[in-house]
Amino acid sequence: MLQRTDQPSADRSRWLALYVLCAGVLMIVIDATIVNVALPSIQNDLGFSQSDLSWVVNAYLIPFGGLLLLAGRLGDLIGQRRIFLMGLAVFTAASVLCALAQSQGLLIAARFVQGAGGALTSAVVLGMIVKMFPEPREQAKAIGVYGFVASAGGSIGLLAGGVLTEAISWHWIFFINVPVGVVTAILAQRLVEDDEGIGLREGADLPGAAVLTGGLMLGVYNILQVGEQGWTSTQTLVLGAVSLALVGAFVVRQSRIANPLMPLRLFRARNVVGANVVMAFLVAGMFSMFFLGALYLQRVLGYDPLEVGLAFLPSTIVMGTISLRYTERLNTRFGARNTLLPGIVAVAAGLLLFARTPVDGSFLADVVPPVVLIGLGAGLSFPSLMSLAMSGATPSDAGMASGLVNATVQVGGAIGLAVLATLATERTSGLRVDGESVATALNSGYHLAYLVGAVLVALAFAVALTVLRSDFPEAAEAQEADTTPARAEAAYAEVA
Repeated sequence: MLQRTDQPSADRSRWLALYVLCAGVLMIVIDATIVNVALPSIQNDLGFSQSDLSWVVNAYLIPFGGLLLLAGRLGDLIGQRRIFLMGLAVFTAASVLCALAQSQGLLIAARFVQGAGGALTSAVVLGMIVKMFPEPREQAKAIGVYGFVASAGGSIGLLAGGVLTEAISWHWIFFINVPVGVVTAILAQRLVEDDEGIGLREGADLPGAAVLTGGLMLGVYNILQVGEQGWTSTQTLVLGAVSLALVGAFVVRQSRIANPLMPLRLFRARNVVGANVVMAFLVAGMFSMFFLGALYLQRVLGYDPLEVGLAFLPSTIVMGTISLRYTERLNTRFGARNTLLPGIVAVAAGLLLFARTPVDGSFLADVVPPVVLIGLGAGLSFPSLMSLAMSGATPSDAGMASGLVNATVQVGGAIGLAVLATLATERTSGLRVDGESVATALNSGYHLAYLVGAVLVALAFAVALTVLRSDFPEAAEAQEADTTPARAEAAYAEVA
């Protein structure tokens, strides 16, 4: 009788813990885009030049992308909740410094620290969710919640940035993190179960950690500089070669030492590798919608920052509805791969619709249909991909698998944005030389980026179709066929 009374309470605590973790992730994801809307105000207030202004964004993205894999593995070694709370503390403290910054140097330095805190916080969450919800149906539902937060946070950030910047000031895009961070940390300590980790002795490879972090940070920096330097510049080629060499040296080292920082066994799982490749292509293609779509609304249609945020609201609503209510059911019934494929098709269709938007486009006819399609596709795709990417993780390397997924999103997004923005700029510049109007030239450049983005999404579909395998339906059937907990667990382990 006591068992029955305790079980609902334990289940409720798990779901509350999930929402707390997702609140932390949402704060981190929003911060990656909320600044974009406030950049003109920051530039006017602190006197940034146009070239230096990009460092308000880059200073956050470089440590964030560079530390995700290391942070995920540290969660496995010393405890995922501990890393999550450390990240929240660093991120919240850095947010205070950002909000109080009265100089360019302090804001950029604080943004760098904020990016490091964001990496620590977000890298381990997916691994914690997989441990908290081992049963396939519940896990699919929990990952659906996380997938919505991770994928919709960008558009929520645009809306929040517009509201806070216009209603108060740009300082409040950082101040708002403080109460959220403090409350999240307090609730996480109460609701999220602590874990000791497997111990630093299992992978305290400090030289390897330095090589990996250096290689990834250098790679992210190099990608972010492509817009200024060009793809064939000496700097791009040299830094790219050095970054790849460092990551390659890390992989070689991990294959040879007794206690590697990141055991390479995870990469033998077909679904893990395939899901990360699909994620990279999909995110690279989708970034053209969030970044260049916002520029289209501002520069071509003349929307103000708040209107841009509201324009993406239909995408967020559709994404949330699909992720939270339907993706888990579809994954359980048809499998993650079979749910993913139509989602990718919807994203590609949305990008193709964006590629026909006119200079005098209307919101209802030209903006709503593509953003709704992309919201639908993202709602189906991201939870399914995350389930597949975590399918090969064991309790001892769930943090690494989680960090890998997050790193794939960041690096894939950065590369995609660099490629698509460069193509759009070159196309626009060529048309301006030929005498086209500013609006027409800009719009044509964006159209090219959308089309290339659709090609990248098509590559994601090809990889998903040929590489991925879906196991959730069989696992669910195994559990339904035998309700004995031990046998059900064994059946799922065998299938997975």
